[in-house]
Amino acid sequence: MTKFVSCLGMKPTWQFGDVYGLDPELLSMVPRPVCAVLLLFPVTEKYEAFKQEEEERLKEQPQEVSPDVYFIKQTIGNACGTIGLIHAVANNQARLAFEPDSPLKKFLEQTSKMTPEERAVLLEKDESIRVIHESRAQEGQTEAPSLDDKVNLHFIAFVNVGGHLYELDGRKPFPVVHGKTSEDTLLEVKTTTLKQILERKLIFISNKV
Repeated sequence: MTKFVSCLGMKPTWQFGDVYGLDPELLSMVPRPVCAVLLLFPVTEKYEAFKQEEEERLKEQPQEVSPDVYFIKQTIGNACGTIGLIHAVANNQARLAFEPDSPLKKFLEQTSKMTPEERAVLLEKDESIRVIHESRAQEGQTEAPSLDDKVNLHFIAFVNVGGHLYELDGRKPFPVVHGKTSEDTLLEVKTTTLKQILERKLIFISNKV
């Protein structure tokens, strides 16, 4: 993922890394500060039922979402990893640095005032990001699925915006607020919530040491 965002023009002042477990000793190995968490998890019938119940509840009792939160809908098949990366990077632009010709920075600037749906439409048409996405996917350790293949794994992002923890999932209609957080406590606060969801693998973005 660090190579992916590097190809998209993000400078290597921050990097991605694996979280090997949620025990305090393992979490203490993660460099601080952490500005985003990516979660890769299996999509099950139980999770889909929970997701539907959550959406209905939040539609009846809407949460207050900061206008500073950057959210994009996922309309491209098997692109949840790219959507998760966009969410992680877009909501931390003040901390990150980009090359002058960065296609990702250009996309974020073009879509800054758009709705989540409008951003998704522009991403569908963005050849630069598509080509880099496909080339990086082919370099993975397993055969990359096509855009139409059915997969049961999904990426979502968790970010700190204005001192509040947001879950950003392009398959959902809106961001989900999970309470207060900070750069220093983002990983710890989030792992407590993640334990209530399902078995998972965590990936973090942290300041490069």
